[in-house]
Amino acid sequence: MRFSTNSLFLYCIAIAVIIFVLAQSLFFLVRAYRRGRELGLDSKKLKKTIVSTAVFTLAPAVSILIGIVTLSKFLGIPLPWIRMSVIGALTYELPAATSTANALGISLSEIITDPKVYSAIAWVMTLGILPSIILPPILMKKIQGGMVKIKNKDSKWGDLFLTSMFLGMISAFLGMVFADVRGGLSGWIPVLVLLVSAGLMGICGLLIKKFNMKWLETYAMAISMVGAMIFAVIITPVLA
Repeated sequence: MRFSTNSLFLYCIAIAVIIFVLAQSLFFLVRAYRRGRELGLDSKKLKKTIVSTAVFTLAPAVSILIGIVTLSKFLGIPLPWIRMSVIGALTYELPAATSTANALGISLSEIITDPKVYSAIAWVMTLGILPSIILPPILMKKIQGGMVKIKNKDSKWGDLFLTSMFLGMISAFLGMVFADVRGGLSGWIPVLVLLVSAGLMGICGLLIKKFNMKWLETYAMAISMVGAMIFAVIITPVLA
């Protein structure tokens, strides 16, 4: 009964947060539409822009839904719903939850019912992402200024610097992929899934570049994620 009460409380918090976000979005949508009319823009074009933009948000929404489903396996629905719908991303939320669970010696193969473990994961996920909210308004101007100076001084080294930063960020996640490769064939499942996901993204990139399928840019991430997950479902019973 206690767990049901706590679960209901979490659902109420999630619903309140989502309603606030939707209300905020609706507020700015109305303000933008009215401002467009004040500038003399045609109402039909404005409505067409709104509809087309709403359609193109469906593809990213698929990726978010996949993230919620993945996290809900061990965290339930409310917390992942809040995180993924507002500020989080699967590339951060899942490693944060996994690292915390490993530190506590907890398996994520089933839903977490221990309130201490659950709260610890929630705190790590929340506190870990706070710098990305607080620091950009404070440091972004200086960081951008430094990057512009580097590019103006030597464009080649500027591009290398940006590429190195991106690869450094990607490398931080690769440790989790290759962590269990010494454990036999099952340890190579994440590696194979990564390769399939990268292959699908590469195919989408070729289609966009060679066949000018610009519309695929919006769906490439969702395609690579869904395709890799399907591959994981197929290959895991074989190698595990």
